[in-house]
Amino acid sequence: MNIIADTHTHTLACDHAYSTISENAAAAAGKGLRFLAMTEHTPQMPGAPTPIHFMNLRAIPHVLNGVVLLKGAEANIMDNTGAFDLPDHVLERLDWVIASMHIPTFPPATPQAHTEAWLAVAENPLVDVIGHCGDGRYAFDEDRVLPAFAKNGKIVEINSHSFSARPNCKENCPRIARKCAELGIPIVVNSDAHFCSSIGEFTQALEALEAIDFPEELVLNADYERFLAAAKARASKHTLRFLETL
Repeated sequence: MNIIADTHTHTLACDHAYSTISENAAAAAGKGLRFLAMTEHTPQMPGAPTPIHFMNLRAIPHVLNGVVLLKGAEANIMDNTGAFDLPDHVLERLDWVIASMHIPTFPPATPQAHTEAWLAVAENPLVDVIGHCGDGRYAFDEDRVLPAFAKNGKIVEINSHSFSARPNCKENCPRIARKCAELGIPIVVNSDAHFCSSIGEFTQALEALEAIDFPEELVLNADYERFLAAAKARASKHTLRFLETL
């Protein structure tokens, strides 16, 4: 499977990541990627940028090193209501919004609380992608939540970094992917890179998908035209004008 976009990456705008946008874009170009999503953690994560960072992303060009940049965020889910730490008027300016649960901003609770949070996120039209939901610390009712993702047109990410960084992902991610296939939920494969050398590192995610014969047509970023269509459907007006020229 040839992945042409890395849809979850970080830069030194976050204190726990260590490369610049230019370094990430150069790494993406070197690996033959066509798109790169910039998805910094949102403000309540320790060391994350402030809201003005996300307000001013238009200062960055649409293309670096021949790689198309999508200006997004990895928004922190704050509680079981699905609230975020960026206001809607900021989220709606972005091209690619991932919703994720993180221990510093939403400490693991009960499966019921996690389920309630994901159901609320599923209903939020400003969310594009469901972030690393295979994390075993955030168990949820998959039989309730995944159909809600399908109903509301959400994308589920298979985060390659999770296989080594988050508990139970080796078991949970393939199971969730199978259910996505059954429900027709599109997925993206990504690196969650925090340093430029990890850009485009999808090995563990791809191996897991290949082991279950996941249908390639549901992997949005395994095809240029398929991913471009998905990006156009979600991009801000500013970026959409550029994407329409591709």
